[in-house]
Amino acid sequence: MLVSVVPIGNSKGIRIPKNILTQLNIENEVEMNMHNNEIIIKRIEKKPRSGWEEAFQKMHKEGDDNLLLQEQIQDDSFEWEW
Repeated sequence: MLVSVVPIGNSKGIRIPKNILTQLNIENEVEMNMHNNEIIIKRIEKKPRSGWEEAFQKMHKEGDDNLLLQEQIQDDSFEWEW
């Protein structure tokens, strides 16, 4: 596919057709690299921490959201030395 390089302020850019953006599920950002004198544009697979909210909700439903240790460990059986 041949696309034009267009001016964008002091830079230049290319326009990616909407059907390609939709097909690849690209919204706001892509990863761009240069390799062997070529520009490679890739979609970003996953956002960091994506899916965490659903995982935490599932843990809560299953009762698996309790602390493994108490918030405060109280051990007064010995004297601390500073």
